[in-house]
Amino acid sequence: MKAAQFKYHAPTSTLEAVTLLTDHIDDVKVIAGGQSLVPMLALRIARFEHLVDLNHIEELRGIRLEGDALVIGALTRQSSAEHSDLVARHVPLLHRAIPKIGHFQIRNRGTIGGSIAHADPASELPCVALCLDATMTLVGPNGQRTVRARDFFVSIWQSSAEPDEILSQITFPVATDASGYAIEEFALRTGDFAIAGVACALTLDANHRVEEAAVAFMGMGPTPMRAPQAEEALLGMRPGDIDNEVIARRAVQETAPGDDVHASGEYRSRIATSLAIEALRRALEEAQHG
Repeated sequence: MKAAQFKYHAPTSTLEAVTLLTDHIDDVKVIAGGQSLVPMLALRIARFEHLVDLNHIEELRGIRLEGDALVIGALTRQSSAEHSDLVARHVPLLHRAIPKIGHFQIRNRGTIGGSIAHADPASELPCVALCLDATMTLVGPNGQRTVRARDFFVSIWQSSAEPDEILSQITFPVATDASGYAIEEFALRTGDFAIAGVACALTLDANHRVEEAAVAFMGMGPTPMRAPQAEEALLGMRPGDIDNEVIARRAVQETAPGDDVHASGEYRSRIATSLAIEALRRALEEAQHG
């Protein structure tokens, strides 16, 4: 099949793009890398009268360190972040997640912001953003606002961004020496979306007890999901006293996996439990030894 006809717009500034969204708000869609949108258009799962291409807006690209945060422009290619020394050094969880996205051809075209804005619950980057409590910067006709990841993902393929807003950048907290990170996933084939996956971020205090804990799942509900009860259970514990299996099972119980043509919810829960055990082990080991 081919996409239905649409009017193509190629703005060169964020302001121009926002104006186009405002003018055509009833039937318009933003396209960045197009790795998710183009197949949907081709299959006519989605159709829009107007398409606003962000690829000519240079201000939406780039990776920079700002104090204790790493800021990534929404239009930054996934492959650019994958090979960035800044990302590897300061946001290791993101650095480890990107190679799991599809194949290198997809990462060469796909963007960091595009994947997050698409809000696919089985995608790696929304899960990482939620795990690290990243902050999204949205630009619209009324100016700029920031939204934390926990408030950004609303439902499958749906975020809290308004129809006339553009995701301009994502801000990630930088890693500390006493932090550990891990991401694990299972897919039927290399490059496929994950049947289930988990990201884990742990930080130890000066007494080698868990000071901060985050466990986030992909493919286990209508959005990427955190496990706050399991995270709370980790706080104050020494790594040697943690039963990873108990924590993993508790974390999975906080999710809401469904059945589809790829797997049942029960199967996803079993897979996610095994993945969470391994992610906790790896993150704790890194937090202890660096």
